[in-house]
Amino acid sequence: MDFTESEEISSLRDTLRKFVAKECTSDVVRKWDQDDHIPRDMMDKLADLGLCGLCVPEEYGGLGRQVVAMTVTLEELARGSAGLAALYNMNASYGGLNISESGTEEQKKRLLPGLLEGKILFAYGLSEPDVGGDLGSVKTRAERKGDKVIINGAKRWTSGAGQSDYIYSLVRSGPPEARRNNLSFLLIPTTAKGVTLTKLGGMGSNGTPLHDVTFDNVEISENDIMGGEAGWNNAWKILAGPSLEVEKLGPSSIALGTAEAALAEAWAYSQQRVQGGKHICGHQAVRHVLSEAQTQLQACRLMLQHAAWLVETGQPSAVATSMAKLFISETGKKIVLDCQQYVMGAYGYAHGFNMERYVRDCLAVPIYGGSSAIQRNNIANLMKLPKD
Repeated sequence: MDFTESEEISSLRDTLRKFVAKECTSDVVRKWDQDDHIPRDMMDKLADLGLCGLCVPEEYGGLGRQVVAMTVTLEELARGSAGLAALYNMNASYGGLNISESGTEEQKKRLLPGLLEGKILFAYGLSEPDVGGDLGSVKTRAERKGDKVIINGAKRWTSGAGQSDYIYSLVRSGPPEARRNNLSFLLIPTTAKGVTLTKLGGMGSNGTPLHDVTFDNVEISENDIMGGEAGWNNAWKILAGPSLEVEKLGPSSIALGTAEAALAEAWAYSQQRVQGGKHICGHQAVRHVLSEAQTQLQACRLMLQHAAWLVETGQPSAVATSMAKLFISETGKKIVLDCQQYVMGAYGYAHGFNMERYVRDCLAVPIYGGSSAIQRNNIANLMKLPKD
């Protein structure tokens, strides 16, 4: 078994690290964080590197299903800014992958060119005020009237909705008692009449702020039913495809990149800070924290690499992606908090150091993209653990 990183992936990492060093300086990212906004022209720069074509078929101008490369891109971007990584995810995964995997031919021709150019962003509209992980209970309603679809309802925790062009929304398209058998995905333009966005405050993951989204008699074309006629009342099948597995890998990659950045800062700080007459990297307690964190990071890397490879090669991956999401998001959080608390202490809490941003960012990852509790349920259910 060969664990050597391919030349293509190594070259991609090198390109991304140069990009992050140039575009994501501490001062720039601190301003993004304070403003809770990342300029859209950052997507132009990522598109110029060809990164928006990952997971888009070659016949539409993309590079094919490059899931490993996408996770590496998210990881490396997150080392500079978790918010920028999330913005990229809204294009390459939420948009490019979903349209490529489940869109009609008309939707692919209409949307993929803009996605490849970094000009289109998608936000996920899954959760609702009364619906979290139980997506079979969504209440937002969609009714067909001729060649139009009318939507009424609300979505919550819609990251980046204010910057997005479409809300990729899960809606109830039939009687509620049918649950999973009467759900559809719609591509709802954020500029459509009747769409209202309300920004919500959050302690971290700044740059792609959370929003409440309400739909008041919003009218869209039937051409914006994901997958066309075959997608109507068939969202659960779409949700269970490769897009769901990649959705779990996105936050996992961002958690890994954030943890790597936090450990790098703590590692360097330990060689600068002097206590008791020597640098703190010479104190056994600090050395143990940093050594354990490096070990945990390696486990995260291997788990992510394996899960991404399974998805990319079309092998069964649901268990592996749930395990990756659970382990990497929770372990990444532990690494960041240990580096802040046991290595940097008050300096990791103060403004002026990146560590306090890493702390805020890492706390969200075990929640979105399917919470840790949901992933535990997924693993038990997929591995056929009896309930009685």
